[in-house]
Amino acid sequence: MSNEHPELSGYEPTGHERPLRSKHLTRAMRVIVVLGLVALVVPGVLTTVQVATTTATNGCLAAVAQFYPQSVDYDARFELAGAGGFGWQCYAIDQNERETFVTALGIIPSAPRQVNPGTPT
Repeated sequence: MSNEHPELSGYEPTGHERPLRSKHLTRAMRVIVVLGLVALVVPGVLTTVQVATTTATNGCLAAVAQFYPQSVDYDARFELAGAGGFGWQCYAIDQNERETFVTALGIIPSAPRQVNPGTPT
């Protein structure tokens, strides 16, 4: 068995060869690839944020209606260090505009569930 490669016979790299593509073309290709990746990622992120916001709002509405029916408004917001920890928090707002923490909705809020007494969750 030989260590020689017949497909490389006669080839000696000199280091003075011309590059396959110019610097301008390489830079343009990199910019186009980055723009393409951004165009693929940003719509997914925006859609995820919109769905999470809508779900948190609906979950907060259901929780406030169940636990604080006398409140006049509600607020669902994402907090880094809220009363319920990291994630979406739900607050009930009374007629004097005081906020009362209702429940933590989590990092990824889920659809609201009606809790019936005597049934397992």
